[in-house]
Amino acid sequence: MISRIDLRGDALPEGGALRDLLPRADFDVAAALDKVRPICEDVHHRGDAALIEYAKRFDGVELDRVKVPAAALTRALAELDPDVRAALEESVRRARIVHRAQRRKDHTTQVVPGGTVTEKWIPVDRVGLYAPGGRSVYPSSVIMNVVPAQEAGVPSIALASPAQQEFGGLPHPTILAACALLGVDEVYAAGGATAVAMFAYGTESCPPANMVTGPGNIWVAAAKRYFTGRIGIDAEAGPTEIAVLADDTADPAHVAADLISQAEHDPLAAAVLVTDSEELAEAVERELEPQVAATKHVEDRIKPALAGRQSAIVLVSSVEDGLKVVDAYGAEHLEIQTADAAGIAARVRNAGAVFVGPWSPVSLGDYAAGSNHVLPTGGCACHSSGLSVQSFLRGVHIVDYTRDALADVAHHVVTLAEAEDLPAHGAALKARFGWKVPVR
Repeated sequence: MISRIDLRGDALPEGGALRDLLPRADFDVAAALDKVRPICEDVHHRGDAALIEYAKRFDGVELDRVKVPAAALTRALAELDPDVRAALEESVRRARIVHRAQRRKDHTTQVVPGGTVTEKWIPVDRVGLYAPGGRSVYPSSVIMNVVPAQEAGVPSIALASPAQQEFGGLPHPTILAACALLGVDEVYAAGGATAVAMFAYGTESCPPANMVTGPGNIWVAAAKRYFTGRIGIDAEAGPTEIAVLADDTADPAHVAADLISQAEHDPLAAAVLVTDSEELAEAVERELEPQVAATKHVEDRIKPALAGRQSAIVLVSSVEDGLKVVDAYGAEHLEIQTADAAGIAARVRNAGAVFVGPWSPVSLGDYAAGSNHVLPTGGCACHSSGLSVQSFLRGVHIVDYTRDALADVAHHVVTLAEAEDLPAHGAALKARFGWKVPVR
């Protein structure tokens, strides 16, 4: 059901050589880019008409408009199962606690007497958020996108999710209910690359956005790449990943259940166990069989995911080597199930989110830990962060110098300008001092 990679014995290679030994899904965004480019440009030129046409072609839905009526949002929240509403409200409450603490304050630094630099944090003016609607419904992704944008103070927030034939061309009602719960009243029935293009270019019904965030399939990732530079993006999200670093203290039933939990997202989802215990590896393999058989989405998602090249049990000589492996892998979600799990977790450098010990499973982070589940995939955790309040803020430096403060440093500025063969830079200072720069 799941393959093995044995890295015991020899010294582990460094850097890219080690990364090349580790499992990873085939996810060719560049190839998808050629297919989404004409779709995006069609949305650019035809606006809502193109969105309506693609909803029929891709989702099998006849739309008369893409913007969701306010009454549909109100109705979805009123009809939401009370238990689901309570769970969403708790998820929102915890996410707000964590994300509110991420807010940044403006800070002024006095560089010299009379010379200050203030760093001012300004939210983007408008964001387009995306909630997937393919194999599953993700109201949790609505929360994970909306809450940090709201806590950052973004004044204009819109959300898109694919039209659903089952619900009369509207996005899934639980998505709509989550929007209503959060006070997001601008929602569009648009999916995949068309939704990204709608936000990037704007249409008759949807003003353009400065930024687009949210997880999605390869077409969403390709559209984000296409528009990078025109709009800000969070990341080109690939298939979900879980890596578990475990030793012989781990419970194999827990480990197997956690691997399956991410495998049920998608046949390209990655489930990786890194362990120095062959006994644990064998026990996890034994646990996978009955647990997989007892769950849903077995043939279309879980089995292909576990059997795919992106999933494996990686055997290492020690937990220390295991730490090197998971840092090279840079997992979206990394569980540490070892003795002194907190100590090992504190040494992790590359992961989207780290889950410490047996009582912090990835599923908790997906819904109600308070952390954000929009995280870097495909090894991007070595250079990128998950979604947060900072994702929606821009740091602007405000420079304020007096005449004396400028005079004190002017000769250095002129010297550096001339060293770079940019004399007009220096002349801009000389003009302020009668073309004779004072030397202090």
